[in-house]
Amino acid sequence: MEDVHKGTFGTHVNRHALARKILRTGYYWTKMKSDCYDHVRKCFQCQIYVDNIRVPPLALNNLGAPWSFSMWGLDIICPIEPKASNGHHFILVVIDYFTKWVEAASYSSFTKIMVVRFIKRDIICRYGLPGHLVTDNGDNLNNKMMTELCE
Repeated sequence: MEDVHKGTFGTHVNRHALARKILRTGYYWTKMKSDCYDHVRKCFQCQIYVDNIRVPPLALNNLGAPWSFSMWGLDIICPIEPKASNGHHFILVVIDYFTKWVEAASYSSFTKIMVVRFIKRDIICRYGLPGHLVTDNGDNLNNKMMTELCE
C-alpha cells in the first residue's frame, strides 16, 4: 500500500484511486477500503497539499442598520440544560443591529404565538415598528403569523 500510494504507480492518490490501483495489481483483502482511507488520512504530504476547497467562498453581506431600532435579529436558544430554577429551558433573544441592545425572555415551552406576542409587547410597543426582522428561518420564526405581523 505504501509503494502504491507514494509513487510506484502514481503519486499520492486519494483513497478511492489507491484502492483501485491495489486491486489492479492483484491484491485484495476484506478491509482494503477502510485501510486505504486510514492510510491516506495519515499521510503527512497528503494532508499538507490536499485541495479541500471545492467551491469559492461567497461574498459576505453587511447587515448594517441605518438608525436605532430599525433592524432586529431574532433567535431562539434551546434547550438550556439544566433547566432554570423556574423550569424554563427556552430563551428568545432579540438584538438591535445598530445599538446592540438586547431584549430576551425565557419560556418553559415555545410556540409561534409566544414569538408574535413577544415581538408585539416587547419590541413594537417599546421601540416602534422595526423596518427589518432578521431570523434564521426556524419554524417558530418563519410562519404565517409572523408574515401577518410584519405586513
